[in-house]
Amino acid sequence: MSDSFPDIKSVVVRVITNKPVRKTPYQVKGVFMRQYPNEDIIPMLNGFYRDRYLYPRVQVKILNEQIHLIGINEGVDPVISLTKRLKSLDFGNITFDVEHTDLDSASNQFKPSENLVHYKFITPWVALNHMTGGKYKLLTNQEKPSYLNKLLGQNIIFLAKEVGVNLTDDILTKVKVSSLLPKSVDDNKWSAFMGAFKTNFILPNYIGIGNGITRGYGAIYSASSSDIIFYDENKLTKGEIEDFDETEGVDSISASDVPNPKRKKYSKGKKKKFNPRGKLKDLKSKKNKRYSNKSQRKQSKHYNASNRKKQHHHRHIISEDYDIEEVSGNIKKQNNNDYNDDQRFNTEKHHKQQHKF
Repeated sequence: MSDSFPDIKSVVVRVITNKPVRKTPYQVKGVFMRQYPNEDIIPMLNGFYRDRYLYPRVQVKILNEQIHLIGINEGVDPVISLTKRLKSLDFGNITFDVEHTDLDSASNQFKPSENLVHYKFITPWVALNHMTGGKYKLLTNQEKPSYLNKLLGQNIIFLAKEVGVNLTDDILTKVKVSSLLPKSVDDNKWSAFMGAFKTNFILPNYIGIGNGITRGYGAIYSASSSDIIFYDENKLTKGEIEDFDETEGVDSISASDVPNPKRKKYSKGKKKKFNPRGKLKDLKSKKNKRYSNKSQRKQSKHYNASNRKKQHHHRHIISEDYDIEEVSGNIKKQNNNDYNDDQRFNTEKHHKQQHKF
């Protein structure tokens, strides 16, 4: 395998329990962390590796009231290791006995395909955040499909770069959603769609795309173009499926148009020295020597402001369009945030909303 397209492996483990699991991914991860604190999978679940892996290498999904563990590359061995130890899951108010596990592994993932590969979203694809959602509302119905195509293409390119794939060819995408009118999810001004898509890129089953990956959103599954695609109450009609099979309406996205993943760098800050009040004038004079006149100061101020704006823009794209969370240097603070999310997204209302589409 070439350096451009390394052999990236994936694994999917379906945990079969004695009772249907009506829990959220956050609750399941919490049980794993309590019962198996020394397993290698734990740093991939509790946020410790967020600065190392911007795209989560281990994902937890609840599909058809069954727990699914997805391991990608570095997450494969930790998932398999945990699976061997699973006997029961104690949620406090209910305990699930693990009857058996089904394991499905794959190799040569995350690489271009000569033909368009057909996937369907099996959980809502949270394509729009508060920024992209505002732009989407201003588009006509004729423009919206192309906009969604490009958003999906950007998602795929970012994901590919994050797992170490060096893309040289453009990514092709065509999305078919059950409705151009998105549905709101959670309280983050996110909007989601159900549907299917085609792309010239091979992706593992069950991985998440878009926003809300750690909450189970955006899970995909490969399917042949002849499959009838059901989305609970919504389904694509035969005519829509035939239209989707055509190559018309495919958009092309260049890898160079998507910023490379940026991990937060930690530097040891220098201790600020205390300056006596009497030295303030010296400090000001040194600072003023950097500028020869007032106009230069204004020009420099304007330059710095525009630079900050550009940097903020890229950080915003990565953190929201691709569901990458900002990394905090304080691990305890990260865990508190996870706990707060756990309180917000482990309600019965949220669980029903995830499966309402």
